[in-house]
Amino acid sequence: MEALIKKIEQMKPFFEKFTNNPYLRAIRDGFISLIPVILFSSIFLLVAFVPNIFGFYWSGGVMDTLLKAYSYSMGIVGMLMAATIAKSLTDTFNGQLPKTRQINSISTMVVAIIAFLLIAVEGVEGGISTGFMGTRGLLSAFVVGFIVPNIYKFCVKNNITIKMPEEVPSNISQTFADLIPLALSILFFWVFDIVFVSIFATPFSAWILEIFKPLFTAADSYLGLALIFGAMAFFWFVGIHGPSIVEPAVAAIYITNVEANLMAYQAGEHASNVLSQGSQYFVATLGGTGATLVITFMCAFMARSKQLKAVGKASSVPVIFGVNEPVLFGAPIVLNPVFFIPFILTPIVNVWLLRFFITGLGMDGFIYNLPWTTPGPIGLIVGTGFAPLAFILMPLLLVVDFAIYYPFLKVYDRQLVEQEKKNAEEDNKVEKKKEVKEVKEVKEVTYNKSDKKLAVLVVCANGATSGMLAKAIEKGAKEKGVDLESTAMAYGQHKDVIADFDLIILAPQMASMLEELKEDCSNKGTKATSTSGKEYVSLARNPVGALDFALSKITLSKIEE
Repeated sequence: MEALIKKIEQMKPFFEKFTNNPYLRAIRDGFISLIPVILFSSIFLLVAFVPNIFGFYWSGGVMDTLLKAYSYSMGIVGMLMAATIAKSLTDTFNGQLPKTRQINSISTMVVAIIAFLLIAVEGVEGGISTGFMGTRGLLSAFVVGFIVPNIYKFCVKNNITIKMPEEVPSNISQTFADLIPLALSILFFWVFDIVFVSIFATPFSAWILEIFKPLFTAADSYLGLALIFGAMAFFWFVGIHGPSIVEPAVAAIYITNVEANLMAYQAGEHASNVLSQGSQYFVATLGGTGATLVITFMCAFMARSKQLKAVGKASSVPVIFGVNEPVLFGAPIVLNPVFFIPFILTPIVNVWLLRFFITGLGMDGFIYNLPWTTPGPIGLIVGTGFAPLAFILMPLLLVVDFAIYYPFLKVYDRQLVEQEKKNAEEDNKVEKKKEVKEVKEVKEVTYNKSDKKLAVLVVCANGATSGMLAKAIEKGAKEKGVDLESTAMAYGQHKDVIADFDLIILAPQMASMLEELKEDCSNKGTKATSTSGKEYVSLARNPVGALDFALSKITLSKIEE
């Protein structure tokens, strides 16, 4: 097993390169930007249909009013996705271009919306068909979001633009500078739509959805589910944020399946699709990637070693809400040969059980999208519309996860107990050899004060793990009277505010993005750094240590009196 882990570690640079692919990141960042829209729209669905479970039905007028908010948010998510993907890819390209020749990200967003409408909206008698503006148009959104920034990049790099005299204000000059790439982008998709429809007699959005239907079906199979969630856990085990690699490939399937399930449920039919955000958040990754909810409490209440007990107790509350980095890096589970098998196997078994309950026993799949921080048992029950079998599936998942992790935890716990005993014996020997006890004088530590308020940003994949360190830094600053504020964001959200911070810290799962972050920060007077797993967990628990870490990176120093 040790040899296998070493081989996996040797492959890490390849995986990191794959993670840094700008197109995968654009999809991921696009979805992250739209999570508020997806969750907001789901609120109206919950209000509209959950009462039906208890025999209460809204009047037709109230129902139409509730669903109107859903239709004009989730119903246009494809169009919004084209814009957010174009924005993310534009930001990546701008990092590669000279600072004096940047692409206007607002312009690419606007043009992406226009281009999407050209290939996704059909004209019908008396108006237009909006059937592909929502989840059914997501694949078209990917195509548009990729192509538009590339057209702009080509024009900017080759200086294909309209130049205005220096006397013209910069905002007016930018308008004319955008005119040629804007026109080329729109004309490209206009001509593309005309040619495509004339050849295939169907709009591009309908065609590409039909082409990828076999993939959607394959992803819902036992093998497909195993590959998706096994890969997610495998990448995390290597120390790379697995969802960042896997989710972009299946994000369109997630959202499309949930909407299809909802439509089937409303029609009184079986919501039979398995793969969804809910199946990831509340089943396969119950308590975080690796399905670590159960093992965290096992560490807290069953382990004999001091290390596992401490990690388990400290991680118990975060893991309920799907934040499992403290146990991943504190136990550690990541790159720990003992946990390689259960960490990858448990998510697969969990999602296979879900599929059996849906396809074998007739339970409805997920029909609502809920925040990923919703505790797993609640998320499974509410997300499936209070399906009766969900009340059986959840305790079964907990029992199965316990059974899988138990023997491996016992082995690791025994190893740690022996190591702790050995360390204690060595410490006792050292103490006995000391003839004179040394008494160290504790000196009061003060801190240099900056002439401005300092700002620190901590970044992780989704903004949750980073919040732990951000709060610790700010707490340490308050304790020591340092004028410093700290906040957290998801990677990708930071790009427009880099100049507002003195330091940006990457959480361990985003450490592979450090070089890109340094490049983004290079001309903005902002420092960039990353942390290792154990270091991150330690700092998050030690406010003063977290503050010292941040100040040392900003080059302010603490001084002894």
